Amino acid sequence: MTTQTTKQPVKTSLYASKSPLEWAITNNGTLYTAQIPIDENGEVVAGGIEAQTRQTLDNLKHTLESAGVGMDSVLQVLIYVTDREYLKTVNQVYAEYFAAPYPNRAALVIAGLAREEMLVELVVYAAVP
Repeated sequence: MTTQTTKQPVKTSLYASKSPLEWAITNNGTLYTAQIPIDENGEVVAGGIEAQTRQTLDNLKHTLESAGVGMDSVLQVLIYVTDREYLKTVNQVYAEYFAAPYPNRAALVIAGLAREEMLVELVVYAAVP
């Protein structure tokens, strides 16, 4: 068995960030990604926490599909929100995208994210072939 020792970017059609990053990297059977609530123009979506959570999960789904896997390949999710009250809404939307057995996860309430208008960000680890 050959071990992949070099990280490989996942090609997606997500907005090409001006920051020095890839939307997803794979290495040795694991996909690493962080997803934010931006649209195809790189703009943070309006509409509050529900709209932002849905956009973030849609971006995740697209990224996983670009890597040849689905939402069921997700092993762990780290959820970052800027207000504890947002977690109820995040959980409701999250449940529409994942089925049991659910990924392991942690939720963190933080002071802010990279873009001031962002209310949620997900860091995700998934299994890939």
